[in-house]
Amino acid sequence: MDIEKTGSRREEEEPIVQKPKLDKGKGKAHVFAPPMNYSRIMEKHKQEKVSMAGWKRGVAIFDFVLRLIAAITAMAAAAKMATTEETLPFFTQFLQFSADYTDLPTLSSFVIVNSIVGGYLTLSLPFSIVCILRPLAVPPRLFLILCDTAMMGLTMVAASASAAIVYLAHNGNSSSNWLPVCQQFGDFCQGTSGAVVASFIAAALLMFLVILSAFALK
Repeated sequence: MDIEKTGSRREEEEPIVQKPKLDKGKGKAHVFAPPMNYSRIMEKHKQEKVSMAGWKRGVAIFDFVLRLIAAITAMAAAAKMATTEETLPFFTQFLQFSADYTDLPTLSSFVIVNSIVGGYLTLSLPFSIVCILRPLAVPPRLFLILCDTAMMGLTMVAASASAAIVYLAHNGNSSSNWLPVCQQFGDFCQGTSGAVVASFIAAALLMFLVILSAFALK
């Protein structure tokens, strides 16, 4: 009897602890936001990348064609100037009148510069092919834009200096008592004029190549 009374007293003395109930109401705020649809975002990014690679590949193909034309034009200008010479039909045993590009250092420099530019444009064709195969690659495009800018400057300098010499050959200079020589050396002046025009065309093509490369780097 005493044991039963002791047990009942302990039950009465011990406090009753109730477990809290979790509130499952609709007004409870969520801790984490729902997951985003990453597959759709990645698919959209992939489509944009493919579209960008498509038009950059088209630019690279156009760059290759222009680069090939510019190389041919620069080498043609150098070859035309180097092979242009004329000897007047009247001469004696001790006196002969002839005109050659080596008579003027400016024209000699013209041949050297255009030969270098033509060689560079030919060697740069593999880099242009790399840009076609990998249109999103930046290093080859950056290399081409730097070298094209330097070669464009060289070509413009050589063509401008030679154009001044050809102008004097056609018109002379009364202030310096320089007579026009193209009246006697007509074929030589025509050849040098054609070479200078071809060099200016090569410089214009190089300028357009620089613009294309800058546009493709966007």
